[in-house]
Amino acid sequence: MTDDPFVTHRRLLFTVAYELLGSAADAEDVLQESWLRWAAVDRSSVREPRPYLVQLVTRQALNQLRTMSRRREEYVGEWLPEPLLTSPDVADDVELADHLSIAMLTVLETLGPAERAVFVLREVFDVPYDEIAEAVGKTPAAVRQIAHRARSHVDARRPRVGAAVSSSEHARAVEQLVVAVNTGDLQGLMDVLAPDVVSVADGGGKVRGAARRPIIGAERMARYLVGGLAKLDRPYLASIAWVNGQPALRMEVDGEVAGIVSVEVEGGRITRIYSIANPDKLGWLDEEAALAR
Repeated sequence: MTDDPFVTHRRLLFTVAYELLGSAADAEDVLQESWLRWAAVDRSSVREPRPYLVQLVTRQALNQLRTMSRRREEYVGEWLPEPLLTSPDVADDVELADHLSIAMLTVLETLGPAERAVFVLREVFDVPYDEIAEAVGKTPAAVRQIAHRARSHVDARRPRVGAAVSSSEHARAVEQLVVAVNTGDLQGLMDVLAPDVVSVADGGGKVRGAARRPIIGAERMARYLVGGLAKLDRPYLASIAWVNGQPALRMEVDGEVAGIVSVEVEGGRITRIYSIANPDKLGWLDEEAALAR
């Protein structure tokens, strides 16, 4: 039935679950479980389906977060969010694009499950405190305290830029990176990388050559990239793709997607690099994700 509230709000519910989990595959699992629970609910007892469904998905996502935290303890190397192919239109909602970014999702990983749920529901989706309280099993007063604590935590760790970086400035930096990678231009890489750039890679222990610890410094990073590309014995191509609401570098090897590189930009130069090459995390890059808030 197309008038089922779950179907009507599915884009919103997926976005909530993805923001809470940083994984599209896990977000889909949460939606499947939530749908089964929704199917068993007496609809006549639900006065407002939208907040009810957001609360339902949040509770399932919190359960999933606890399961995922055990998986993360065994993860090989750095853990980064699962990238999503998004429409360029997502960037028009600046606040959503900011919270969807790989950089912000990585910061959200440093919050506990309840803190993350409260922060996301309040800051991204503007859910009232009393509705958040029902979703996380806390009092509204406790939720206000958690929200304040989570906001301070995120503000201390979120990307620092002197002024808001325009999407065109971000895109120019990614374009320079794409050209330098495709040509193996060491100097071109040095020109677009900030001197103190930090690079974090997620290969999940499944990708040869993926650094398991952060690489710091433009020269080290440029030489690492050029050296790695020189060792490839198959054709590769870097291109620009819209990922998590921002322009990013998409790397293909032999015509197959091999990785996504998301960046932070300040003053026209790349200050932080997030490289996601774990093949298990590259399954959501062929079709634009349907998002809403």
